[in-house]
Amino acid sequence: MRYPASEKLEIIRIVEQSHLPAKRTLDGLGIARRTFYRWYDRYREGGPEALEDRPSAPSRVWNRIEDDIRGQIIEMALEQTELSPRELAVRFTDEKRYFVSEATVYRLLKTHDLITSPAYVVIKAAEAFHTQTTRPNEMWQTDFTYFKIIGWGWMYLSTVLDDYSRYIIAWRLCSTMCASDVTDTLDLALAASGCDSATVLHKPRLLSDNGPSYIAGELAEYIEAQKMTHVRGAPFHPQTQGKIERWHQTLKNRILLENYFLPGDLEQEIEAFVEHYNHRRYHESLDNVTPADTYLGKAPAIIKQRERIKRQTIEHRRLQHRRLAA
Repeated sequence: MRYPASEKLEIIRIVEQSHLPAKRTLDGLGIARRTFYRWYDRYREGGPEALEDRPSAPSRVWNRIEDDIRGQIIEMALEQTELSPRELAVRFTDEKRYFVSEATVYRLLKTHDLITSPAYVVIKAAEAFHTQTTRPNEMWQTDFTYFKIIGWGWMYLSTVLDDYSRYIIAWRLCSTMCASDVTDTLDLALAASGCDSATVLHKPRLLSDNGPSYIAGELAEYIEAQKMTHVRGAPFHPQTQGKIERWHQTLKNRILLENYFLPGDLEQEIEAFVEHYNHRRYHESLDNVTPADTYLGKAPAIIKQRERIKRQTIEHRRLQHRRLAA
């Protein structure tokens, strides 16, 4: 079977990000290891465009970016080392008003030896929730995760995430995982979203797993009093709550780089990362806008502006090529 370049790139990302051994991941995908590593060698040498089934590009390309633009990309990469090639391409387009693709940035960074291996292991959910949301505050996902504080004990993070935008609406660091901790977090979410005071036809649905705090009668009474509804995922199937599971993994990949000795220190780091995640981190599944952009309705204007910049940049490159060829 012949795969297009986009599917080859997606398979490479799945294998890189999987918490399973490469052999088990490839067996699950039905891809031969020899085929995969042939793709991977081409990807590491030439970036995403090297995965295309096409002859080599001519030596003179009409849309080759200029040397000063290349220099600006390298400068931004050195200043913002936490950005991936995808995030760097989006950030450059937004800030410099000049379109560059992820593949271009990857090749340029690869040339300057600025591409590193994935810094951490990530989880990829196997399936999407069967009913897709179409607007903010239509459905919220909630769950607990845990952190160990040296010499203190375990603390539990309760989070409410908007399913449509991946925006973190509210969170609390708790000493237990009781139903009251869930209701306290929901109080914060309702206040932050305005759903506690606004007159709306439908309150958000709550999606959770089947943990003891989520099947408790106290939570059921709270949900009914707030005129909300509650749905729970199938047992032993965390993919149903895949977005919040992925959020926890993203958070821990950053937060657990340090040890913590006081709850206040951990809380401060979580607060800083939530701010970064909501307002600064480009989310690939949201067309490379931030969760806040989607939650606040700014995403369509941002994406339209990027398309306009892309058209202007390509036209500029075409004109430059014609002048040099004349």
